[in-house]
Amino acid sequence: MSLIRMPGRIFGAIVLLLAVAGVQAQLPDFTELVEQSGSAVVNISTTQKVKTGGTMQLPEGIEIPELPEGTPFGDLFKHFFGAPGNGGPQDREAESLGSGFIISGDGYILTNNHVVKDADEVFVRLEDRRELKAQVIGTDERSDIALLKIEANKLPVAKIGKSKDLKVGEWVLAIGSPFGFDRSATAGIVSAKGRALPRENYVPFIQTDVAINPGNSGGPLFNLDGEVVGVNSQIYSRTGGYMGLSFSIPIEVAMDVAQQLKEHGRVSRGWLGVLIQDVTLELAESFGMSKPQGALIAKVVPDSPAERGKFMVGDVIVNFNGQDIDRSSSLPPIVGSTPVGKKVPVKVIRNGSRKNLSVTLGELTDEGQKVASAEPVQATEDNRLAVKVVDLSEAQRTELELSAGVLVESVGKGAAADAGIVEGDIILRLNNGLVKNVGDFEKITGKLPAGKSVAILVQRRGGPIFLALKVPTSE
Repeated sequence: MSLIRMPGRIFGAIVLLLAVAGVQAQLPDFTELVEQSGSAVVNISTTQKVKTGGTMQLPEGIEIPELPEGTPFGDLFKHFFGAPGNGGPQDREAESLGSGFIISGDGYILTNNHVVKDADEVFVRLEDRRELKAQVIGTDERSDIALLKIEANKLPVAKIGKSKDLKVGEWVLAIGSPFGFDRSATAGIVSAKGRALPRENYVPFIQTDVAINPGNSGGPLFNLDGEVVGVNSQIYSRTGGYMGLSFSIPIEVAMDVAQQLKEHGRVSRGWLGVLIQDVTLELAESFGMSKPQGALIAKVVPDSPAERGKFMVGDVIVNFNGQDIDRSSSLPPIVGSTPVGKKVPVKVIRNGSRKNLSVTLGELTDEGQKVASAEPVQATEDNRLAVKVVDLSEAQRTELELSAGVLVESVGKGAAADAGIVEGDIILRLNNGLVKNVGDFEKITGKLPAGKSVAILVQRRGGPIFLALKVPTSE
């Protein structure tokens, strides 16, 4: 047997070609997916009548004079004040574009709420180029889902999958109408799951790097089996265009909303009645926990299911209705998807020990919050923490609906500032002790363990938040 030697460059080129061929063999082929599933994707256009600024108005009681046709003054008056009797704001039609997908053969379609919001007319264009007027069955602003209905039969239907089976790094594909370009397909991978976005607490978003742009909103996100696993909803952008961060509503959330809209015309969500935050490493230490986990209760709403269920400020919810809570953002979607009136078991960590509770959920409604004003009564300055606090007046307690707390008047360089306490905060609890007034604050601070982290609960801009305060070893 003889060996054949080849030049190093040729050998390297062959190795490179084999490597490229191996990578190409691993990349997915989306052609069949698009061919089989693309027909269920639709283009959505809306029209809306909006008021323009109109022309300038003459003073009350003064009318545009009748001037001869074609005179310079006549044209000037019409330019600035409009034709006689027509000087008010004018209506014009605004148009918008989006995407959607068919979920039943008799014409039910899912899209985003923001695609059809305030629309006077909604039209759906199918793959066969038919354009049909759609009826808005219902919308849900919290989940950004809308359900439409067109009069048609035997339509191609999108296959519904399960977003909970998605894995980070898995390939996904979007089909929609970015900037009005129908049936555009873009691919990427799942970047993360269960993302909580500002003002979107009840949707655990799927984050991807699929190119999503204006017009893609409401379109489907497919897995490699051609199943819809999400509804494309938002992008993170500083320019208005795609920047690598796209967010989709899990299909389970969207379909649950669609079913409720179809049956009841509105969406009902479970309500617990707590304000929560994440548990940091420092807070975990102060609560005697072995690791950061769960949702830390910063406030229990009066006359809420949580209050009736004996939940307490400082409890850390680690399991709700059989589902582990790793981060605070995991809790709202689970609570929201739990039926109103259902009694569920809850596991909390209280004062370092696990405790089992049960709660019967209420229905989520919109609630407002109140803000503080300052009118000090009694003051004290703690040199150990470098903070000065004052009592709340009766007017402040009434306005804020607080029965306890002291107002932070000033913060110096030291432990309080390091913890993130700022002027205007209201200290409600310190080291698991209720701070009713300045006297309580002095007693508790005098017994704080040197060199240890303790939890401090403050109210800021109407909302409570726990901070971790590192007690100095000496004054």
